[in-house]
Amino acid sequence: MTQEDAAVPARVVRSLPSAFAAGAAVGVLGGMIGLGGAEFRLPLLISLFGFAALAAVIMNKTMSLIVVLTALPARLVAVPAAELAAHWIVAANLLAGSLLGAWAGASWVVRMRTATLYKVLAGLMALMAAALVLTHTSSLSALELPGPAQAVAGVAAGFGIGVVAAIMGVAGGELLIPTIVLLYAVDIKTAGSLSLVVSLPTMLVAFARYSRDRSFAVLGAHLRFVTIMVAGSVTGALLGGLLLGVIPDLVIIPVLAIVLLISAVKMARHA
Repeated sequence: MTQEDAAVPARVVRSLPSAFAAGAAVGVLGGMIGLGGAEFRLPLLISLFGFAALAAVIMNKTMSLIVVLTALPARLVAVPAAELAAHWIVAANLLAGSLLGAWAGASWVVRMRTATLYKVLAGLMALMAAALVLTHTSSLSALELPGPAQAVAGVAAGFGIGVVAAIMGVAGGELLIPTIVLLYAVDIKTAGSLSLVVSLPTMLVAFARYSRDRSFAVLGAHLRFVTIMVAGSVTGALLGGLLLGVIPDLVIIPVLAIVLLISAVKMARHA
């Protein structure tokens, strides 16, 4: 038993069935709104399964990476690679900032005090709730910036998104999709696929940085747990995709935003 496990309250149960069920629930929620749902998985890893903040972030990043790898082929069916290639400059512009942001964000996290990390995560969950509402309940119009200003804004936005994604262990689609629509006037369906193209290398950079920290050992210590929860997440995402549009956005989005805000409050108190 690790020192972290010894500190886990007896009521916390890390059973494999509960890991699968939690992963599936997160996958369904994410799939119903066209996202991975990692922002909902992080508070479960901390509050329900009792993992320390940094360990939970590393596990969440690992699961997000696998879910994105699984989702990318399906998105290529919906939006062909040739169509995405036409927007390569968009991906390149955002990646110029997001790769640096991912490395910087992961570096900050591994040096951050635990209490501070909980507070930062709480603030970012509130940010995700706002982004969720903005993306799904409002009409986004392109900013129509001149070329140089657009490029600078893309690098800056990419850096910020890379930092947030690394700190939370998420893919960052909640922030990438509205950014792509606003900055580059890309339709939201194509923006969803482009966000995965940007997310994948960005997550790999953060993952590589986390692998250099001793806390990365949590993956080896809980490999079966992670594997089962990933299986649940992928299964849930597929089911959630089938339910996409069944529940109107005006109903489900406010509910999910409230869930994130409640999680944020609990995370802040956890600190």
